[in-house]
Amino acid sequence: MFRQILFWLHLIAGLISGLVIAILCFTGTVLAFEKQWVAWSERDARQITPPAADSTRLPLDDLRARLRTAHPDARPTSFIVQRDPTAAVAVLVGRGGPYYLDPYTGEIREPASKAVSAFMQTMVSWHRYLGFAGETSRPRGKLVNGLANLAFAFLAISGLILWLPRIWSWRAVRPSLWFRPNPSARARDFNWHTTIGFWSAPLLIALTLTALPISFRWAGSLLYTVTGTPLPASGPQSSGAPPPAATVTAPAAGTPHVSADLLLAAAQSTLPAWQTITLRFPAAGAAQPATLAVRESATWPRTAVTTLQYDPFTAQLLRRDGYADLNAARQIRAWTRYLHTGEALGPVGQFVAGLACLGALGLVYTGFALSYRRFFSRRGSPPPRT
Repeated sequence: MFRQILFWLHLIAGLISGLVIAILCFTGTVLAFEKQWVAWSERDARQITPPAADSTRLPLDDLRARLRTAHPDARPTSFIVQRDPTAAVAVLVGRGGPYYLDPYTGEIREPASKAVSAFMQTMVSWHRYLGFAGETSRPRGKLVNGLANLAFAFLAISGLILWLPRIWSWRAVRPSLWFRPNPSARARDFNWHTTIGFWSAPLLIALTLTALPISFRWAGSLLYTVTGTPLPASGPQSSGAPPPAATVTAPAAGTPHVSADLLLAAAQSTLPAWQTITLRFPAAGAAQPATLAVRESATWPRTAVTTLQYDPFTAQLLRRDGYADLNAARQIRAWTRYLHTGEALGPVGQFVAGLACLGALGLVYTGFALSYRRFFSRRGSPPPRT
C-alpha cells in the first residue's frame, strides 16, 4: 500500500511540475560552465599580449582616469585585478560594462561580441525567475521555480525509494543499472527512466536540497536553527553578504584618499598567495572603508574569499574577514551555494552537476512518455510496475 501511494504521488508531482523542472534542468545544464564560456567568448577583450619582462603597469588611478575620459558617463565602482600577467584589468561601472583595460598601455577594450554573455543572462533569468522581469514579477517566478525544485527533490527521493527492489538480488537490480535493448518503446522508456534515475538521483537530491536556501527564506533560517546560530533581525544571510563595515575616523577636511595602488599593494602583502583581487573604492573623500575581496590559491573551500577593509586615508588595515570568521550557518550556506552549481568542487564538480541536469531532462521526457501511455495508450500491456 505504501509503495502504491508513493507511486501515485510521484506520478502526480511529476505531471504537475515536470515542465518547470525541464526548464530548470535545461538552464542548469547550460549554466554549468557559465563563467568559463563567457570568459572564452570575450577573450579578445579579457586577454592581452604578454608584456616584455621590464614592462611596468600603469597606476590603477590612471586607468580609472582614462576610462572616465573615454566614457564620461561611466562611474567606476571597482577594479578586478588578476595575478595572471596576460589578464586585462576589469573595471565595473554599475549596471554597464564591464570594461577591460590593458594595464600596460591603458587601452580600453570591449569584447567584439557579447552574445554569449547575453544568452547566459537569459538562462540565469529563466533558472532563477522563470523568465519573469521586474521587481513585482520576479518574486512570483522565483516562487514557482522554488516550488518546482521542492517537488523535484521529492521526485528524486521517492523515485529512489520506488527503485529499491522488494527482494534484494542481482537479478532484480541488474536491469536498472544500465541501458539495454527493449522490445517496445514502453519498455525502453521504463528502462531509461529507472537507469537514469538510479545514477542521477543522489546527485539530483544534493542539487535540489542545496537550492532550497536560495529559494526560500525558511530554508535559510533552518540552517541557523540546526546549527544553533542566532538569527539576525534582518533574516538569514547568504555566504556572500558583506561583513559589517569598519569604522573610519574622518580626517581633516580636504584630506584625499590614498592611491588605489597603495591599497592593492597592502592587500598583496597581507595575502601573498592572492590570485584575484576585487577593489571596491568609496566615493571621493568619503569616510568609508576601502574593501578588497581576495581569492587565494589552494584555499578551502575553493570559493572562499577573504575581505580586507582599509582606511582609505591611511591604508591601515581595519578589519579582516574570511571563511573561518563566518558563523556556522553561513559556512554551511557557503558550501550549499556552490555545491548547487558544482563550483565548490571545481570543473569536475561543474561537469557532474551539468551531467545530472542533462540526465534529469531524460527523466522528464521518459516520465511524461510513461504517463501518456498509462492514461491514453490502448495498445500493449501496462507499463512495468516498481
